[in-house]
Amino acid sequence: MTRNSTVVGTVMVAATVAMGLIAGAFYIFACGVMPGLARSDDRTYVEVMRDINDAFENPVFFLSFFGALLLTGVSAWQVRGQQYRWWVWAALIAYGAAFLITVAFNIPLNESLKDADDPAELREKFEDPWLAWNVLRAVLSTVAVGCLGRGLVRYGRMMGGAFHRRSASSSPSGV
Repeated sequence: MTRNSTVVGTVMVAATVAMGLIAGAFYIFACGVMPGLARSDDRTYVEVMRDINDAFENPVFFLSFFGALLLTGVSAWQVRGQQYRWWVWAALIAYGAAFLITVAFNIPLNESLKDADDPAELREKFEDPWLAWNVLRAVLSTVAVGCLGRGLVRYGRMMGGAFHRRSASSSPSGV
């Protein structure tokens, strides 16, 4: 295994981990956080969502949110000549769409909660659209994790076969 192939594998693993973290964050909102909040009165719902939005603005979340995109992009560039590149490119496209949905829809909806309007009115404008966009980005980022995982499997098979061929040919006994 060459140094370059080790870097390629490391970047793809890091992209997969970051993507998994983000897919998990979107998933837990779809399956737990938002259904739990739906049981709250309007004022509590808006206040908690404001607090959650503030809490997510931190370096750890940003590292995985932006890192998933950056690492997947770097990985796609690194594997551009390989047979399994389509899996990595598919992951980049899927997460790119989830990223754009977040920037174009979820973040503006989050920002709309900063208004001092009536909590019932804020919730009415926020809840259903945010949920729908979140489910879509959860699905897209989960697809991206699957694609990266498949790319990693194909990478591993390619590297495992290449490693075994090199080891056998470099062995003094030829075995």
